[in-house]
Amino acid sequence: MNKTYLKLSLDLDFVLIAITASLKDYMLCHKINASLNFDFEKIDDHEVYFNIDENPLAFSKYYFFVEQGEIEYYIINNRNAEGFLIPEMNRVDFFMIIHQYIDKEDLNFIISGLNKLADIQVAAQIDPRKLRSRENLVM
Repeated sequence: MNKTYLKLSLDLDFVLIAITASLKDYMLCHKINASLNFDFEKIDDHEVYFNIDENPLAFSKYYFFVEQGEIEYYIINNRNAEGFLIPEMNRVDFFMIIHQYIDKEDLNFIISGLNKLADIQVAAQIDPRKLRSRENLVM
């Protein structure tokens, strides 16, 4: 009897920025919109099933699309009342996910702009492949 194996791999082709800030999600997006000229809007929550038998945990999510280059930006809250989206990063408050190609100069502009905001303690790029719970970030 022949056996067929199915190998699944996650699509981790995105840039991940971890943000530590003691702000509400809507205030963070407002400050980013005002200072970096973005236009984040609230969309449906990001739902993650940690156990099949339980309801999913919902994390607030914001979206911004740039037609030139077709770049998608998301800001996702890392915490809610029941836990963390990425438990091993429990000191991080938010994640910014950037889908599509973004050059180093633009990425450095975003990270330095985030770090200049008074309410953000730190914003740093993270390699999603090094996270144990990376599958929680897949949309």
